[in-house]
Amino acid sequence: MSDRWWPAPAKLNLFLHVLGRRADGYHELQTVFQLLDHGDELRFQVRADGVIRRLSGAEGVSDEDDLAVRAARVLAARSAAPLGVDISVRKRIPLGGGLGGGSSDAATTLCVLNRLWGLDLAADELAGMGRGLGADVPVFVRGRSAWASGVGERLRPVRVEPPAWFAVVTPPCQVPTGEVFGAPSLTRNTPQSRIRSFLAAGASGAGGHTASLDLWRLLDDARNDCEPVASSSYPLVAEALSWLGRYSSRTRLTGTGASVFAPFASEQAANDALLGLPRGWQGFVARGVNRSPLHEALDG
Repeated sequence: MSDRWWPAPAKLNLFLHVLGRRADGYHELQTVFQLLDHGDELRFQVRADGVIRRLSGAEGVSDEDDLAVRAARVLAARSAAPLGVDISVRKRIPLGGGLGGGSSDAATTLCVLNRLWGLDLAADELAGMGRGLGADVPVFVRGRSAWASGVGERLRPVRVEPPAWFAVVTPPCQVPTGEVFGAPSLTRNTPQSRIRSFLAAGASGAGGHTASLDLWRLLDDARNDCEPVASSSYPLVAEALSWLGRYSSRTRLTGTGASVFAPFASEQAANDALLGLPRGWQGFVARGVNRSPLHEALDG
C-alpha cells in the first residue's frame, strides 16, 4: 500500500447560498458538493521513527502550510501513533480555485494513514479532526457527494443525477476566500432552500434513503452568492465565466473561485468547450461521481 498513489478528488459547489452571518463571524451556508473523478495524487511511505516529512508538493506551498502534512501531524498527535511518514503530492488541482485541493489532500492523508498506521479510527473521528483543518475536509473524509449546511460541516449524502461531464476552467488568478466573505456587497440573506425542491423526478428523500437531486434543476434554480463579488473584484473570473458561458448557459463559479465550470451530457462536448483555451489558463474535463475515488480505492 505504501508504493501506490492515492486519489484526492476535486469538488464543485453546484450552488452556494449565504443565509447570514453567525455570531462567531463565519457564515451560515447551503451548498451541494459534487465530487469529481479528477484530482491530486498522494503517496505515503511509512517511517518507524515518528518523523513526518513531505518529499514533494505544490510549488510555493511550504511544508508547514501544506494541509497533507498538517493532517498527518494532527492524526499522530490525536492518536498517539508512534509511526511517521514520507508524503509525496502530485498536484493536479489548481491552487486557489475553489476546487478543494488542499482539503482533499488532507482528507486522503487522514483516511490512508488511518489504515497504514493501523489506527482503525471511525469516520466521525477523522471528520472531526479534518474540520479543524478546513471546512471542506469532512466531505472528502466521508467520501460522498453531499448536501451541506452550517459552515459546510453538516452533510447529507446525495446522488446527483443524471451523471454529467464537467469542463472546469481556472484563469491565472487566486481569489482569497476571506476577501469574498468579508465584502460588504456579498448577499447574506438568501432564503433557506429545501432539499425536496431539487429532487430528481420520482426520487424520494424520505427516511434513511439517499436523496437523488436533479443536476439541471439545481443549476437552473439556485446560484452562487459569491459569484458577483468574485467576478467584480477579479476581472479574469468574469472573463472566464463569459468565455465558458459561450458553451453553456449553466456556467457557474465554484466556491469563491477562481475556477468556473459548466456541465455537459458527454465527455466529447466537455472537451470541445476547452478548445482554444486562452494562454495561461488551466482547464480539465472530469466526470461527476457520487462516491469518492479515494473510497473506491480503499475498498478495492
